Amino acid sequence: QVQLVESGGGLAQAGDSLTLSCAGSGGTFRLVGIGWFRQAVGKEREFVAATTWAGSTSFYADSVKGRFTIDRDNAKDTAYLQMSSLKPEDTGVYYCAGNRLGLGFSDKKYYDDWGQGTQVTVSS
Repeated sequence: QVQLVESGGGLAQAGDSLTLSCAGSGGTFRLVGIGWFRQAVGKEREFVAATTWAGSTSFYADSVKGRFTIDRDNAKDTAYLQMSSLKPEDTGVYYCAGNRLGLGFSDKKYYDDWGQGTQVTVSS
């Protein structure tokens, strides 16, 4: 069983930067890629960013391109989401998830393993 634990969330003001971490255990070597999703109150969970463990390909939602960067440290089985120029609309619970098949990186239906999430709140 793959386990993922997010950390680094908190309160920020518009324009600030924040970095989230996702620590994996229990066989993350089986994952082809890792993704970040977020969910605001009353809204559907949406794709934010994803990358392969090999780092050959990365994907970003249009809403975060140029502001967010996904990275990973294979030796530590840890993924990161560096967020800059934060906006109030970035507020939500952020989840990291594992992709085993290497398909549908921007579609939450293709992810098999999920963390419990970390709250990010951005004030105006």
